[in-house]
Amino acid sequence: MVQSLDYLKESPSQTAGPYVHIGTNPNWVEITGVWSADLGLVLVGPETKGERIIVEGRLTDGAGAPVRDALIEIWQADAAGLHNSPAETRGAADPAFAGWGRQPVSDIDGTYRFETIRPGAVPMGDGRLQAPHITVWIVARGINLGLHTRLYFADEAKANARDPLLQRIPEPDRRETLIAARTERDGLPVFTFDIRLQGDRETVFLDI
Repeated sequence: MVQSLDYLKESPSQTAGPYVHIGTNPNWVEITGVWSADLGLVLVGPETKGERIIVEGRLTDGAGAPVRDALIEIWQADAAGLHNSPAETRGAADPAFAGWGRQPVSDIDGTYRFETIRPGAVPMGDGRLQAPHITVWIVARGINLGLHTRLYFADEAKANARDPLLQRIPEPDRRETLIAARTERDGLPVFTFDIRLQGDRETVFLDI
């Protein structure tokens, strides 16, 4: 959920690496004792409402090589389409769902993985419903401004066809870069969302 930050001055932009994981995910780099578990690794618990899903993929550069030193965050609504945010005015979000996750990308093959729930539909300011989606934010060494994109679900074709943001992308092949393919594993839906920073089939990034 986009929050109004007009009461703060914008900080200067700078690259996120190479030591971003020390500050955000110390246990990931084997620095223990800072906190018991890195923030953002767990989104759901036993009492979280909604359909459990897995979101996974690879982050690659223009040559198809895995991007190292990257960090991915996801932000999403709960199963009822409500955000866990002070700016949410439509009701109370599920207290058992974090609504936010963070994971360092594997420095071996550029992969990431989140266990979460399928989000509900969220209305725009004018009342039009958006298709269920997850906001994705990427930072890495060499990226001065974090990259925003969205993950939409391949099995939500009707909702995707009406989504106001997707319809602002005129080229079908560009819209497809925001659609996560569905498979199943161990009885859970798995949505694969590969993120390409440049080159052929570059992911659409959003200026929001």
